[in-house]
Amino acid sequence: MKKCQVGPETKRVLLQGHPWVIADRYTRQWPKVTNGELVMLVDDQWQSLSVAICDPDNRIVARRLPGNPVRVNSPWLEEQFQGCLALRRHALLGDSTCYRLVNGEGDGLPGVTVDRYGDYLMLQLYTTAWEGYRSELVAALEKVFKPAGIYLKYRPQQTRKLEAQNKSRQVNELLAGVPAPDLYQVKEDGLYYQVNLHRGLHTGLFPDQRRNRRELMQRVAGMQVLNLFAFTGAFSVAAAAAGAGRVTSVDVSEKYLNIARKNFSANQIDPHQHEFIVNDVFAELTKMQTDGRLFDCILFDPPSFSTTKKSRFSTQGGTADLVSAALPLLAVRGLLVGSSNHQKVFLEDYMKELRRGTADGNRLRTIFTGGQPEDFPCDVGFPEGRYLKFVINVKVS
Repeated sequence: MKKCQVGPETKRVLLQGHPWVIADRYTRQWPKVTNGELVMLVDDQWQSLSVAICDPDNRIVARRLPGNPVRVNSPWLEEQFQGCLALRRHALLGDSTCYRLVNGEGDGLPGVTVDRYGDYLMLQLYTTAWEGYRSELVAALEKVFKPAGIYLKYRPQQTRKLEAQNKSRQVNELLAGVPAPDLYQVKEDGLYYQVNLHRGLHTGLFPDQRRNRRELMQRVAGMQVLNLFAFTGAFSVAAAAAGAGRVTSVDVSEKYLNIARKNFSANQIDPHQHEFIVNDVFAELTKMQTDGRLFDCILFDPPSFSTTKKSRFSTQGGTADLVSAALPLLAVRGLLVGSSNHQKVFLEDYMKELRRGTADGNRLRTIFTGGQPEDFPCDVGFPEGRYLKFVINVKVS
C-alpha cells in the first residue's frame, strides 16, 4: 500500500475526526494513485494516520476509511453495514418505511449513502472512487438488508456526463433485484407518500425532513398554512393530516403538484378541500399580497438553487428576500417556518439571512431549531455533515 504524506493542517483535522483530504501542495507530491485505490496517509514524520480511498482528480483527493482495511471487499462492507444497522436502533423511526440506512461520512463510508424506500434501496455515490466497488457494495447490501431491489441514483454532475453521452439523465440504474412500480408507496410516521425510484433527480420524498414534519404537525391544527416550494407536498400532507384548516401549496411545477394531490388522496385527505397553485413563488407572493391573503403559518423549504422564467433563487442571499416577501402575508403570532439543506450555509449564517428579511420592521422570535434526524448521523469533527437547518419563528410584530 502506497504511503501518502499530508500536511500538519490535514493531520490536525483528521485527528479531530474530519474524513477528507483536500488537494494541496502536499497531495501534489503523492506517488501516482488510481481512482479507488487505497493508500496509507502519513504525517511529516511518516507516521501512519489512516487508510483512505483515493479520488485523485477531485478537490477531495482522498477520504479516510475506518479500521484501516487492506482492501475493500464484500465482507468488510458487510461489517460496516452491520454497524450502520446497529446505529439505526437509536433512530426514532416511528411507523416509517422510508429512512437513511447509510449516511456517508457519518457512518464511516465517506461518499456513499443508502436510503430505504419500502422494500427497495437507493444507493448514491458522491465520489467516483467507489465506482469500481459496485459489485462488492451490491453483494454486501443484499446480504445485510435483503432488499427486493437496489437502485443507483446518479448525482447531478454524473447526470450531466450521461447527457453528454446522449444517455437519459433521468433514469436510475437497477443494480439488483426486480423493478419497483413507477409510483411506489412508502410510509413516514404512518402517512403515505408516492415515490419514483426509476427516474428524476429526486425520488419525491426527502427522508431527512421526517422529524421536522413531525415537529410541524404538533403546531398547525386549525391553521391556514402556506407551503412555498411545495414540491410533492410532503409538508402539506403532514399539515393537513394534523388538522390544518386549509393548506395552500405553491410550486412552479405542475407535475410535482399533481403528485402532491395523489399524496393527499393516499392519506384519505380530499385535495379539493385544499389549494394547489402552479406559479413562481415570488410572483405568487406578490399576487397574494395584492389580494390581501393572510396565513397563520408560512413554510418554505426551497432548493439551494432554482431558476424559473420569472426569478432566480439562491439560499445564499435569496432567503432574506423570501422572508421579506412572505412576512406581509403572515398574521401576527403566526409561524414562519424556514428550512435549508445548503451544506455551505451554517445555522448562524442562515439566522442572519432570516434577520435581514425582517428589515421592514417585522420582528421574529425563534422558538425551535432542528436539523436532520438520527438516521443521518454526523461525526462531531465533520461540521459539513450537519447541513440541514429547520427554524420555527413567531411573528411578534
